[in-house]
Amino acid sequence: MSDFYLSVGQSVRFSKTVSESDVYLFAGITGDLAPVHVNAELMERSAYGQRIAHGALIVGFMSTLSSLMVEQAEDSHSKGETPVSLGYDRVRFIGPVFFGDTVTLTYTVTAVDAERRRTTADIEAKKQNGETVAVATHILKWVKKD
Repeated sequence: MSDFYLSVGQSVRFSKTVSESDVYLFAGITGDLAPVHVNAELMERSAYGQRIAHGALIVGFMSTLSSLMVEQAEDSHSKGETPVSLGYDRVRFIGPVFFGDTVTLTYTVTAVDAERRRTTADIEAKKQNGETVAVATHILKWVKKD
């Protein structure tokens, strides 16, 4: 560990098999009922041949990773700082995630800026066949209690 809560190279991983209910619950919560996600008949005739999960659902899994990484941050709350997400940059959906695919996401700290109280991490999501389906960069900030 460096003199900060996290250090370059620290990594966490999360896997989830995306089910039909995951997609429909997400669609209901967000109101995103786009046919690519919920119309099986239409999507059978598409280039994909089947429905695809929401990209934003995969970003939600990215949020899970940042929470897992925060759990590794030693003593941040006892030192009067709260880690919060500043956002996801360069989010790209490279390939489709179909119902039944298992997605494994990896979050790796790539930079620590102790002076600005920030860490940056690369995120990669891969399907069970090794195909990369999404990437992003995440920024965490440690906010001091005044």
